[in-house]
Amino acid sequence: MSKQVEKIKELIAKREQALLGGGEKAIDKQHARGKYTARERIDMLVDEGSFEEYDMFKLHRCHNFGMDKKQYLGDGVVAGSATIDGRLIYIYAQDFTVNGGSLSETMSQKICKVMDMAMTMGAPIICMNDSGGARIQEGICALAGYGEIFERNILASGVIPQISGIFGPCAGGAVYSPALTDFTLMTENISYMFLTGPKVVKTVTGEDIDSEHLGGASVHSTKSGVTHFSAKTEEDAMQLIKTLLSYIPSNNTEEAPRVECTDSISRMDDCLNEILPDDPNMAYDMYKVISAVTDNGDFFEVQPKFAKNIITGFARFNGQSVGIVANQPACYAGVLDVNASRKGARFVRFCDAFNLPIVSLVDVPGFLPGTGQEYNAVILHGAQLLYAYGEATVPKITITLRKSYGGSHIVMGCKQLRADLNFAWPTAEIAVMGASGAVAVLCARDAKAKKDAGEDVKAYLAEKEDEYTEMFANPYQAAKYGYIDDVIEPRNTRFRICRGLAQLATKRQSLPAKKHGCMPM
Repeated sequence: MSKQVEKIKELIAKREQALLGGGEKAIDKQHARGKYTARERIDMLVDEGSFEEYDMFKLHRCHNFGMDKKQYLGDGVVAGSATIDGRLIYIYAQDFTVNGGSLSETMSQKICKVMDMAMTMGAPIICMNDSGGARIQEGICALAGYGEIFERNILASGVIPQISGIFGPCAGGAVYSPALTDFTLMTENISYMFLTGPKVVKTVTGEDIDSEHLGGASVHSTKSGVTHFSAKTEEDAMQLIKTLLSYIPSNNTEEAPRVECTDSISRMDDCLNEILPDDPNMAYDMYKVISAVTDNGDFFEVQPKFAKNIITGFARFNGQSVGIVANQPACYAGVLDVNASRKGARFVRFCDAFNLPIVSLVDVPGFLPGTGQEYNAVILHGAQLLYAYGEATVPKITITLRKSYGGSHIVMGCKQLRADLNFAWPTAEIAVMGASGAVAVLCARDAKAKKDAGEDVKAYLAEKEDEYTEMFANPYQAAKYGYIDDVIEPRNTRFRICRGLAQLATKRQSLPAKKHGCMPM
């Protein structure tokens, strides 16, 4: 046997060793937990045979606390490039079979390498988290490694899409990388995220709580809004990532992939002409409006379980990918609050960063009142949504379906925030406030005088409310001043959006020269 053949055999043996990660026993334990290994997850996500692994033979350099006896080829992360539906992506997956996936200096170097390559090549970066946190045996070197990763998350923000999948533990400082990425996904009953675990919480606060209720997928998808998607299985999670990628571009200099449209842009859905209840205080389902106007009724929702009073997600019009922001009258009457404002602002800013037009469907009665909102800085969070819309330079089309009152009217993509096209249904009510509230302010003195005189105050107020409604419960006052570009028949909404997007395809708009703005936080 020649030396060359021996070397080749040695290479093959080392590759086989590296592919086993922490070994067969560790892999079996991973499977027993209902979890896949790092390489299995990558294989599920990417195109078959497309994955190119880097740094397979890299080893950690720590000798403290017996770590010199725990050497595994590649250490605790699998990193490289691949394609998804033929598009280049970079990916890394933490390997829980190797020292619990704990982050070493070596692992951070591997991760930073693929992140740097992703930015250089203008391709999305996908990270799969399944780790016990920083490798304690390495001390400050492990922490420095996290710092290097976070800095690249920050530099990549708004340049390339960053997607985090949480498929196991993600605790302590490790949570900041997913938090810095554009989209986070968690698997139900398996993954969790928190800064301090249940034991620390118990010690410090006396609160007795388990990992699932402290930082599980159900918590972060419904209460905190930390995660954008939750999946029942890892297979479902991979499909969600693939679908998400299909709507967004590879970087901030490209447009999102365009698909062939099989749905006529002139399709009219007569149900839109009758979807609004005669009673302005009655609810209806905004999802029905969305499905009636988008290509084939398709809609990929982002954060579907969080702040349900506002809807955010991706759809297509004539094959073009867009972001949709819509108030949901079926949930809290569609009011804006702290969480809805945060959710909307973050989504609008992502769309603006990655050249996705924004279509806003407005039916908003105002901001949610109360001490709970004011103490939690609804002013600042509402300003975030306002700032996001006003800053965005992508094509913006706003359609007012029914109510659009006060400050909430302004923050939902009004003409003064440089929306390009503002349409309204004939049912639109654009005013400072609703009839009853306005009359209570405008006619308070006269109402008191009539009450003192023994006259029918209710009849008087009802008459004034009718007058106010006749004046403002229509879009023509706003149209008179040019704040609404056109009043459209509801069933014609899809066509007007499609034609508007075609018109705005060459839009170019810049912001004043500055290092960056100071967004209210």
